Amino acid sequence: MEMELIYILALLFTGIIVGFAGGLLGVGGCFIMIPVQYWVLTSMGYDPQISILVAFGTNLAVVLPTAVSGAYGHNKKGAVMWNAAVTMGIAGFFGAIVGGYIATLIPGDYLKVIFGVVILLSAVRMLTAKPPKLDKSPVDNTLTFLLWGIPVGLLSGIIGIGGGVVLIPVMVLALHFKMHSAVGTSTALMAFTALGGTIAYIINGFGVIGLPEYSLGYVNILQWALLAVTSVIMAQVGVRVAHKLPAKQLKYVFIAVMIYMGLKMAGVFTFLGLPI
Repeated sequence: MEMELIYILALLFTGIIVGFAGGLLGVGGCFIMIPVQYWVLTSMGYDPQISILVAFGTNLAVVLPTAVSGAYGHNKKGAVMWNAAVTMGIAGFFGAIVGGYIATLIPGDYLKVIFGVVILLSAVRMLTAKPPKLDKSPVDNTLTFLLWGIPVGLLSGIIGIGGGVVLIPVMVLALHFKMHSAVGTSTALMAFTALGGTIAYIINGFGVIGLPEYSLGYVNILQWALLAVTSVIMAQVGVRVAHKLPAKQLKYVFIAVMIYMGLKMAGVFTFLGLPI
């Protein structure tokens, strides 16, 4: 099926927003990309179950270059704790491969609800938690990083996210990272989880009937190109804005995005008939 101009423009514009959000908040932008990709594919007549898996797989493939671009910018600001990023990233890589396989066994509607609930719980926890004591130093323990990286990677693969939206609350509340360091480290770590998840979605999508044209497993190359070109560029803009915002404001922006994301993916807005 040929992609109409309106879908091309929608994906390009989505890439702009995703790249900015990725650089600003250290998240992959899945809350924007997945609904748009799902709408494009189902509007073109593809099966909803195929559409959600392609949206998840392609989303992770877009997160990969966007995360690399954002990590480069944050690293120049000294905001990436590389021991945490690499250790948790390697653990998350393998967790995401397993998660990507598990996702193919779960109905798409369940995946969206699971994702929404996880994000809402993370947002509430981050909003209600007491601020970390200033005298606490950030955790710098390899075993701790490994133990957090595996489940985050697993979740990343299952629901097609880079993992930043879960990792940042963990880093701030449990590992005592400052907000800017949490965003920067999360951005670098997402490159690992996104790579693992992308590989899983490609492998598990081979030979599946009914995939869109130009697909490599559950990753659609055409949609990936349209989203990635603009998102990689805009990630640098998001990085610059992030480091101009005070940590407290950055935290509340992040929480607001998490709440919207959770409600959207859990289907609350659809249930209430709200077009948002």
